[in-house]
Amino acid sequence: MSHSKPVLPQNDNVAHALAGAGGGVLSMALTYPLITLSTRAQVESKRAETAFLAAVRHIIAREGVAGLYSGLSSALFGISVTNFVYYYWYEWTRAFFEKAAAAAAAKSGGRAGPRKLTTVESMIAGAIAGSATVILTNPIWVVNTRMTARKNTSNTDEEKKEGESTTTTTEGGETLPAPATAAAEKKPTKPSTIGTLLTLLRTEGPGALFAGVVPALVLVINPILQYTLFEQLKNVVEKRRRITPGVAFVLGAIGKLFATSVTYPYITVKSQMHVAKAGDRKEGVFEAINRVVKEEGYAGLYKGIGPKVTQSVLTAAFLFAFKDVLYEYSVRLRASVAKKGIAA
Repeated sequence: MSHSKPVLPQNDNVAHALAGAGGGVLSMALTYPLITLSTRAQVESKRAETAFLAAVRHIIAREGVAGLYSGLSSALFGISVTNFVYYYWYEWTRAFFEKAAAAAAAKSGGRAGPRKLTTVESMIAGAIAGSATVILTNPIWVVNTRMTARKNTSNTDEEKKEGESTTTTTEGGETLPAPATAAAEKKPTKPSTIGTLLTLLRTEGPGALFAGVVPALVLVINPILQYTLFEQLKNVVEKRRRITPGVAFVLGAIGKLFATSVTYPYITVKSQMHVAKAGDRKEGVFEAINRVVKEEGYAGLYKGIGPKVTQSVLTAAFLFAFKDVLYEYSVRLRASVAKKGIAA
């Protein structure tokens, strides 16, 4: 066994949080164009729906390749904060359960060795971590959704008239030329993250930053389902073989595929709430779902599910593949910094 790697501590909350944040940033950067396509599909009307490749061509023609990465800076910031908070609280809760089990075993006179979280404990840990994450990061995702959606407010039928120009109103409040032909010389100027935030605060007030927080809290069930299934599958696989980044990639993909498929209607409603303007009538979650079903049928609740599921599954798979590697580096880096601090 001399060839085996040294065992790393598994209870370092900060190292897990840093690894989760780093893995989230890398996976988000790799799959972001799919987020743009899915978000725009979720907030556009039924008339505006287009096929996947047609949507890609439309965005590139109107905004250039950079249009596929609209809002990327706020998304990377958001995912880093989201994953840091989530993994910190998830690992804190895990450590709490492990200490409680060790204390119970000590009282009964037995020995408490390392143990895996039960299904119920995994769900509780996910609920606590997910709720803390939603409350702290919802404003970031509101700004990101506003930047990513930037819906075209001109009449769709009028856009089809040859040579006719329309206007596109960005969520930042700017009215920009949007020629009907792809040969237009000028592309719409994207508002910055700070510009979008300041405009939002000025026109709609701080409360707009928490638009959609109720469905977001309900969507805590998404990571609960994802991480619970991942942990239980991981426990089964670990009995037979070592968990490599490749295995973690597959398990993460399975967990996210299941979670996103179950919760997608709520994801659609949350995106629509994020882009609702101050003058729009506020809707409850179930009222919004009923409206979408009435206007577009049940298929309306699943607009953009193709790119969203693809993006979510790939993002989660890359995240789990990157996280273990980054965790090792985080632990060693923190240990190295601590040694230098003691030596100084």
